Amino acid sequence: MLHLHPMDDGTFAQFLAHTVPQYAAEKVRNGQWSPDEAQDRAEAEYQQLLPQGLNTPDQFLFSLLDPSVGAPVGVLWYGLQHRTNGTAAFIYEIEVFGAYRRRGYATQAFAALETDAAARGATSLQLHVFGHNTGARALYERLGFQVTNVNMKKELTDTAQTPAS
Repeated sequence: MLHLHPMDDGTFAQFLAHTVPQYAAEKVRNGQWSPDEAQDRAEAEYQQLLPQGLNTPDQFLFSLLDPSVGAPVGVLWYGLQHRTNGTAAFIYEIEVFGAYRRRGYATQAFAALETDAAARGATSLQLHVFGHNTGARALYERLGFQVTNVNMKKELTDTAQTPAS
């Protein structure tokens, strides 16, 4: 049975060292940021979201622990967003480490998350997923998430064209 274990300072530092560059790379992969700016922009976003680190109000960062493994199998970070129509638990990061994937940990993590978030007053779960991450999208749909927005992009070719007048 998977447990949500609050991160300590050391685990938090490891989390940031792993997830910030990973996030920067995803933004580059999607064409949203250039490689030259990606790391600085990612660091700035994380600083904005977690200005007090682990002590940032309404932000909850966990290691995913399976007692039978004796080590973390992943991480989870969500924040509460208080809105006029209820409180949403926005999932910023959920990752099952590579060696532990395809064992049902993600499904267990979401079940634990639902319980934890509801106990803190959340009435819904929300998240963002990059379009190319089809495996995660399929998981989220199986878990009952519904698409609420879609951003799309089309690259233009190098051919010079005369602007319409």
